[in-house]
Amino acid sequence: MRVVVAPAPFKAALGPADAAAAMAMGARLAGAEVVELPVADGGEGTLDALVAAGGGRLVEATARDPLGRPIGTAFGILPDGTAVVELARASGYELLSDHERDPEATTTAGTGDLIRAALDAGCGRVIVGVGGSATTDGGLGLAIALGAGVRDDNDEELAGIGGALLRVRRVDLAGLDPRLASVTIDVACDVTSPLTGPDGSAAVFGPQKGATPDAVERLDEGLANLASVLVAQGLPDIAHLPRAGAAGGAAGGMMAMLGAALTDGGALVTEAAGLDAALVGADLCITGEGRLDEQTLTGKAPAAVAAACTRAGVPCVGLFGQVDVPPGIARRMGLVAALPIGRAVRPLPEALAATADDLAAATAAVVALRS
Repeated sequence: MRVVVAPAPFKAALGPADAAAAMAMGARLAGAEVVELPVADGGEGTLDALVAAGGGRLVEATARDPLGRPIGTAFGILPDGTAVVELARASGYELLSDHERDPEATTTAGTGDLIRAALDAGCGRVIVGVGGSATTDGGLGLAIALGAGVRDDNDEELAGIGGALLRVRRVDLAGLDPRLASVTIDVACDVTSPLTGPDGSAAVFGPQKGATPDAVERLDEGLANLASVLVAQGLPDIAHLPRAGAAGGAAGGMMAMLGAALTDGGALVTEAAGLDAALVGADLCITGEGRLDEQTLTGKAPAAVAAACTRAGVPCVGLFGQVDVPPGIARRMGLVAALPIGRAVRPLPEALAATADDLAAATAAVVALRS
């Protein structure tokens, strides 16, 4: 039996490569031939998945974290000269402690630092994976880091943070790094959310990043203000554009201010990883991530894997740390089954520590049932 294991990260427990290794161990215990294919969707793990798939290399860099503090991080360079920047490596939620999380105070400036480092390395294309952010700044921070100016009613410079969005009256792009004009930027989005409104970035993801109800309202109004300012300057209207709300609106900001293209992150990574080719002749594919919920349907990696399996006629099973959708939703995704991996009721720290063992055991059981 030939099995393709193509998991995304199990957040706070395993990266995609470690998750694939755990699945592979379980599948081999059940007697299967295994192809390991770690994937991601623009969020955490995107850098590692693309570098592994493309035979690239990691480049160390210094950037600012979501609160502007310098940190050591990295970006990737693929053999064709494409850079891979993972927003979560500089502007990510996991870089902050609980008491530091506040999307009105955080910035994507560090992601701008990494894009500039990619320009310094001579890269002609930059893929920016934008999931897992701690920010809701509409991309102001990264644009300022790349040379843009943002001003208020009094023509004073504003900081690139979420709390400044309502005060934006002009965005000056004349000072942007001139190298951006000859570089292609593809933004790998992990969600399809628009920038504003009840399904927008602030409303859906703001509370997860530490925003109070009042802050969510201010951030949503601020993102709408930014969108209107950009339109008034002749730039694209991103207010209701699908995927523009990814990473607190950084995706939409990069499209309008940097000329970036927004794309499905899961599809981009699975294509780069060669999933379609790996499925040829496969009897089963197993995917998964930390949690299956409604957001999984809106651009997450397991949905992209399931879609590829449907096209290839290969049954796909999903293994998850937590399953929060009814069976009909999983079927609609293209999964034969969606199963939680936990073998016992445990406190969260213990469950996270047991993820690799549970994932291997669940994979072995699924493969044995399909054999």
